[in-house]
Amino acid sequence: MTDKLFTIGADIGGGHIHSAAVDNRTGRIIEASRAYVKVNNKGTKEAILADWARALNRSIEKAPAGTLAGIGFAMPGPFEYKTGLARFEGNDKYEALYGVNIREELPAYLAAPALPLRFINDATAFAVGVSWQGEGRGCRRVVAITLGTGFGSAYIEDGVPVVRREDVAAQGCFWHLPYQDGIADDYFSTRWFVREYEKLTGERMVGVREIAEAAAGRPEARQLFHAFGHNLGEFFVPWLKRFPADILVIGGNIAKALELFGSAMQAPFRENDIRTRVTASSLMEDAALIGSARLFEEGFWDKVKGDLPDL
Repeated sequence: MTDKLFTIGADIGGGHIHSAAVDNRTGRIIEASRAYVKVNNKGTKEAILADWARALNRSIEKAPAGTLAGIGFAMPGPFEYKTGLARFEGNDKYEALYGVNIREELPAYLAAPALPLRFINDATAFAVGVSWQGEGRGCRRVVAITLGTGFGSAYIEDGVPVVRREDVAAQGCFWHLPYQDGIADDYFSTRWFVREYEKLTGERMVGVREIAEAAAGRPEARQLFHAFGHNLGEFFVPWLKRFPADILVIGGNIAKALELFGSAMQAPFRENDIRTRVTASSLMEDAALIGSARLFEEGFWDKVKGDLPDL
């Protein structure tokens, strides 16, 4: 048995990095190893990598000595997950890393530069985490989505992401699929709420949390959450008929308002005899940490490494 019993999981957010050591056997996060560092996503390459390393080095320092298998990254796209090459362009964040091979350049900033690095899409990492240690644990088929600045998603079967099969959407995710007058990402993200609330009220809100707070006294806000939920449920009906998931787990900031849109979301499910259970993730950001760390659980790695260009 290997003595490399822990992995550093790292979740790269739009303006931060969150990292921690994770037990490869149990998926348990070592609380003392948590690190959270804000990152200027418009900074230079050197500044961004240095900030990432600040968090990673804190987690490495607090991990049990001599036991680390590597660092797993939950990384937003566009990114080449197999090679470690960043392709951030035209999305207003981390553009200084465009064309930078993170696997080759980040180790110079690390306290343990010999640690191997592996990468997975952040939404897929979330799905792996909730399937391994969250609400999807024990379920054979899981669909996991993240609702926030964008619409992240992944399919899981028997603990492993499914990306290329007839019963799943193209690329194993939903954000790019046509919906109404655009694509799904246009409708199932924070900017839809902000735009539609302004249309209804003439007020410009910062984000969904503020609109949710307004729902207590503003019927327009409640109406908006109802429409969002109905649209989301309607969107998922044909996909859940093709891939009858046991559970649909929702993460991201909008998941915190599930009580405002969950009933409307499930109405189309009931009308179409979709029996998939819907729940918010209790792990939230921790799910991506746990999922990225699983890249160094060798049985899991053997099953997913061939699909890395798409994960």
